[in-house]
Amino acid sequence: MLTSPTIGKLALRRQPQDVDLAAFEVRLVRDLNDFHKVSIVRSVAFIGEQHCPFDEEFDGNDLSATHLLAFHGGEPVATLRLRWFASFGKIERVCVMPRHRGSKVVSVLLAHAFEFASRKGYRLMIAQIQARLWPLWSRMLHCELRTSRPSFYFSDFEYYEIDIPLRSHPKAIRKDADPYLMIRPEGEWDKPGILDASLDRSGYGDKAA
Repeated sequence: MLTSPTIGKLALRRQPQDVDLAAFEVRLVRDLNDFHKVSIVRSVAFIGEQHCPFDEEFDGNDLSATHLLAFHGGEPVATLRLRWFASFGKIERVCVMPRHRGSKVVSVLLAHAFEFASRKGYRLMIAQIQARLWPLWSRMLHCELRTSRPSFYFSDFEYYEIDIPLRSHPKAIRKDADPYLMIRPEGEWDKPGILDASLDRSGYGDKAA
């Protein structure tokens, strides 16, 4: 489970409360089993309900992206995808299983996504949103519509572009960060990983200390 999204939730106008954060477990997708869950949630929402063609939904970017999954009672209920560029991150494929729409799961999932991005040092996320959903996103996020750029279309929907500024994270990972921190698993930077433990085997543990 990811750490509490103290910084990430500041990007939301409607911030999730402690009770909301406790209701849903959010974690990074690290194995094929969890990626299957991502695929199922997206298939229900985008292929089943919006009739998106399979090759347009699973577009060749999934294995180069970061995925987050939200669980309720052990069952996957929501997901999103993050992709990374030089000066910004991009948030994509936000979707929720039908029975959990109207809950706080989207706010919880986004707060964790923004926390993760800000910890990686990003100060800006962008999103391409369906034009019909702009009123919803503008109420949920501290975001700006890119009015200087025209709308565009794919998979039978009109889209807008939005900017989502992020707060600077006090523990953002910079190039001069501890080298052991940078080789730990994504999102688990604050606890020793398997390569930290390898010091004991190598005999360099005392020298590193």
